[in-house]
Amino acid sequence: MNLGLAIFLIILAALLGAVAGFYGARSYMKNYFKKNPPITREMVETMMSQMGQKPSAKKVNQVMNMIKHQSAKN
Repeated sequence: MNLGLAIFLIILAALLGAVAGFYGARSYMKNYFKKNPPITREMVETMMSQMGQKPSAKKVNQVMNMIKHQSAKN
């Protein structure tokens, strides 16, 4: 087998693997976020009202900032 052909096939296989991996990971993340959506303001307000707290805008903003700060640490 020609050495140039072997190198070409290796490069082609690596490129095809990278493209397939990208689209596979993209599809996985779309499905993950569909099943597990990130926390929204409405969710925080609902949780606070279920716990017996009155969800004021200030409290909701504090909770959202805490969540954002925690996710930035990790």
